[in-house]
Amino acid sequence: QVQLVEFGGGLVQAGDSLRLSCTASGLTFRNPVMGWFRQAPGKEREFVAAISASGFGYIFADSVKGRSTISRDNARNTAYLQMSSLEPEDTAVYYCATRSAGAIYGSRTESDYAYWGQGTRVTVSS
Repeated sequence: QVQLVEFGGGLVQAGDSLRLSCTASGLTFRNPVMGWFRQAPGKEREFVAAISASGFGYIFADSVKGRSTISRDNARNTAYLQMSSLEPEDTAVYYCATRSAGAIYGSRTESDYAYWGQGTRVTVSS
């Protein structure tokens, strides 16, 4: 059974930094493409960032570009999302997701991801 577990959410102040992690288990393949999405209260889920299977390619949403990094530890099947200069607008539940076997690159499209975590809540106070 595939399981994705996110860690690192919480309550932070505007301007702070935060690192989220996501560990995948139960996959039958290695080095899955991993992505992060978020859903703010009353809004639809949106793409945040994704990292390729190799870890050398990544894409970001414009809203977080320049203040976020994404990385991975393939030995641990774990991806990290580091966000800085957090704003109240970053308040959301953050979800980790992986693409299916064979995928190489990240995607901004939810339907391209096969497995999802339960999410971790990030609240940024002003």
